[in-house]
Amino acid sequence: MILPIYVYGQPVLRKVAEDITPDYPELKELIANMFETMEHADGVGLAAPQVGLPIRVVVITLDPLSDELPEFKGFRRAYINAHIIEVGGEEVGMEEGCLSIPGIHETVKRADRIRVRYMDPDFVEHDEVVEGYLARVMQHEFDHLDGKMFIDYLSPLRKQMIRGKLNTMLKGKARGSYKMKQVK
Repeated sequence: MILPIYVYGQPVLRKVAEDITPDYPELKELIANMFETMEHADGVGLAAPQVGLPIRVVVITLDPLSDELPEFKGFRRAYINAHIIEVGGEEVGMEEGCLSIPGIHETVKRADRIRVRYMDPDFVEHDEVVEGYLARVMQHEFDHLDGKMFIDYLSPLRKQMIRGKLNTMLKGKARGSYKMKQVK
């Protein structure tokens, strides 16, 4: 089932999400719905706060990028109770966008190596060092779990330049090709 994606201005996007337990109701169905929602919106990642739930669940698929990055062929994973433990490597700037901030793409600097701890959908714990593009996507999505968005990393000048578009979203007038839940 395709869920509405919450747009900039929705309070849930600024809350710190809670860890969940294995008895969280209908978790497998939620994960399936999040994958369907993300893929329908042509995203590569989606965090539960983006569908209105303040819980630490993220889905990522990098398979759409596998023509250019063959190592991501078939990459489709869910992360539960995800936390970034360490950030390292060098800072790399790359353009990012977000399904919750439609129509805005900006260059953001992020570390190219992180250490993460999370549970898979069977609640098996993982502790991994991740590098490159996946590290960037994880940082972007896991930020959502801490109430952060990529625009928080922009310089004051860049923020000022996109303020009009953000204000449009705050007025409930965002445009996108997918189902959205906007501020009223």
